[in-house]
Amino acid sequence: MTRFDGPRASLDLTHVMYDDGSMFSMALALITLSPILLMASYASLAVQTREYLILVMWVGQLFGEGFNLVLKNIVKQARPNHDLGDGYGFPSSHSQYMGYFATFLICHLYFRHRFSTTGYKTVDQLWRVAVYSALLAWTGLVAYSRYYLGYHNANQVFWGLGIGSALGLTVYALCQHIPGLYPNSLLGQIKLWVLSNPLCTWLHIRDGWDIWPDAGREVDWLRWRSEWEKKQQDRGAFAKRKD
Repeated sequence: MTRFDGPRASLDLTHVMYDDGSMFSMALALITLSPILLMASYASLAVQTREYLILVMWVGQLFGEGFNLVLKNIVKQARPNHDLGDGYGFPSSHSQYMGYFATFLICHLYFRHRFSTTGYKTVDQLWRVAVYSALLAWTGLVAYSRYYLGYHNANQVFWGLGIGSALGLTVYALCQHIPGLYPNSLLGQIKLWVLSNPLCTWLHIRDGWDIWPDAGREVDWLRWRSEWEKKQQDRGAFAKRKD
């Protein structure tokens, strides 16, 4: 006996229709779920790192989702296939999501973040280009999956990418780049207040990239390594005394 006797609805977050006879179609159906996986990653990173930049990026991403819903209900453009997806189709929310994600992250990697060096400038530059290319390829595949699977037409996909990219660039500029260049500006003072107010202090919110080019990853690792080696030495000394 079931608990519900009324009409049922499908939770459309992970319900993706694809061509059962095509491995390529199935692969795109998996790739199109990227925004859902990224949202869980945002939450995990925000809790684990307490980094200002990650929290800003996540808030901007959530704002973009709300903005997309507003646009869809203003434009009211139908999807190319009425049997696929709920609601209106303009702009593609998946494409907008990935456009924002890739643009914000590439801006951050270009302007602020520095990877650990290999000691070879050419290799370091090639690695950076590879990371940028991977982000753009991932974004392109997600956007293409929405078109290939029939959830959106090309116009809806391209507009989604454009709006998401513009939003990512704007959020990064207003919340990170301009405050970093002009700390005494209004935006710089707002960022300072966010980081220094009692609630954020209690939550241990920090801006690691404002101090270290890699947000303190190498410093944390060196501190761990030092403590770990000391612990191994203490264990060795204890074992010798025991013998």
